[in-house]
Amino acid sequence: MSGKTVDEVVTELGGLLTGIDRLAVAFSGGVDSSLLLALAARALGADRVLAVLGVSASLPADERAAAHQVARHIGVPVVEVVTAEGERPDYRRNGPDRCYHCKDELFTRIGDEVLAVHRVTAVAYGENADDARRLDRPGARAATEHRVLRPLVDLGLDKAEVRRLARACGLPSADKPAAPCLASRIPHFIEVTPHRLAQVERAEAALRGLGFAELRVRHHGEVARIELPPEDLPRAVSSPTREAVHAAMLAAGFRFAAFDAAGIQSGAFTGPLVEATRD
Repeated sequence: MSGKTVDEVVTELGGLLTGIDRLAVAFSGGVDSSLLLALAARALGADRVLAVLGVSASLPADERAAAHQVARHIGVPVVEVVTAEGERPDYRRNGPDRCYHCKDELFTRIGDEVLAVHRVTAVAYGENADDARRLDRPGARAATEHRVLRPLVDLGLDKAEVRRLARACGLPSADKPAAPCLASRIPHFIEVTPHRLAQVERAEAALRGLGFAELRVRHHGEVARIELPPEDLPRAVSSPTREAVHAAMLAAGFRFAAFDAAGIQSGAFTGPLVEATRD
């Protein structure tokens, strides 16, 4: 961890962005893209930065609203682009490269609909130094192909540093749990459909309504496999919460609800495939 101040990081970022008149940040409202947006607004000026939010069936409605709230806090305008990854057969097929097709769609839409209209001269996204070391992030290939900048990586900021700096900036998303897109809840090679995405969105929204902050609902056909931090499990499996969770999963269209004893698992479906390839 570098321990640099926000002002020091802003100065370094300003050097990286030399020659860029107006920057578009691929923005989700998560802590990484929020910090990048805030730092860029300080380095270039808020009037030279634009937040671009991709909107599709894989983005939960509450995440969309939260992203707008964060951008308002930073003082940067948001432009929404409607992405159509769901029309791409390779995306619906849901192989380990699904994120590539999603990011390729997003960056293509930004190139087609944002750059010229908003006089943008460069695009950046919030990959951090920890992300760059992972093998299960095919979306990074799309960023490379579209020449999208990775300032957090170039600054050497890992996730811990990103959160520390986000807190120092007073960002409301500083401690926000990771929120991968809804398609990540569907096992590979099971088709991504609007119906399945909607089931997951309803189930996860219901759990948040019951007071759970960090969670995943994995879609296994009739079974909703619920991932929670271990410390949340005792309440989740005790009355009356257990009955409420079960009712919520039924209302979302599942027949069965199961709690995963392993807890929250990042890359639950892609990780094992990457390890198998490595072996």
